[in-house]
Amino acid sequence: MTEAPAASHQVQTFRFSGHESFACRYAWLPKAYRAVSANPQILFDEDAAMVELGIGKNMVRSLRFWVDAMGIAKPTGAREHAPTDFGQAIFGNNGFDPYLEDPKTLWLLHWSLSSQASPPLFAWQHMIGQWPYPEFTRSEALASFARQSTKMGHKHSEVTLGQHLDVFIHTYHSGKTGKIGIEDSLDGPLVDLRLLVPSGERKNDAGRWETVYSFRREQKPEITAAMFEHCVLDFWKRYSPGEQTLTFRSVLSAPNSPGQVFKLPEEDVRVRLEEASRRSGSAFTYQPSAVQGLLRRREKSDLPAISKIYREAALHA
Repeated sequence: MTEAPAASHQVQTFRFSGHESFACRYAWLPKAYRAVSANPQILFDEDAAMVELGIGKNMVRSLRFWVDAMGIAKPTGAREHAPTDFGQAIFGNNGFDPYLEDPKTLWLLHWSLSSQASPPLFAWQHMIGQWPYPEFTRSEALASFARQSTKMGHKHSEVTLGQHLDVFIHTYHSGKTGKIGIEDSLDGPLVDLRLLVPSGERKNDAGRWETVYSFRREQKPEITAAMFEHCVLDFWKRYSPGEQTLTFRSVLSAPNSPGQVFKLPEEDVRVRLEEASRRSGSAFTYQPSAVQGLLRRREKSDLPAISKIYREAALHA
């Protein structure tokens, strides 16, 4: 397989570790939000966090990583965490989805993890943002990780790269084996998205059979119109700040774009943009073209509050 194209911002620092080889568990984020809200220092006091959260020390460190990467709370620089606006909207008093029961929340967490994390997670940047193929095996992705790591001047071991890749896979695909404890056996919240699905097996260079994982690139009605528009504007604000126009191709396939992060088919992205352009109150217009479709900001195009996504669903329920 040929190498995935390089990102346009290679000078960025990427995270290859910090998760302690644990994918995020379902119960962790609500627990962490409540704990941080009560005691901003809790996740930096590992002994206290072990008692408060009922998890091991390595899991505390992993949770510290995930609340940051998923945008629930951010470290303040004083060995404390402060809940983000997103975290408050989901888990705060009168939060929209305090127990992670709404698929919209899961897609927003995926968006935060894949497009907003800073510094970005290498596996997500590489596999979600840049991987040019519809499928992969573990050995194919790991070989690509090693090549890209070397290009960036790192000396990561195969163990480090392999653990990072496995965390990525297990974030979206069940890692149950029947040989692990109760806490470890719980799937993470993003498994329910079915973004990554086993689609067969093939032999690797060593002659061993491996699972082939495919990205589910199809229409996803659970990604609502308000959510899609929110993510378009978020992407626009962070990657083309100050620009009044944005190309269709950028929204569809640029690294960290809505089309790429959500793995949406080209026609679905086009229809979504056309419908958004016709909606009263939309933040942009869309001019289709046989050569290059173009989005143009309307005068008032600030990033809408997360609440708009949940209000839209309630209005159409």
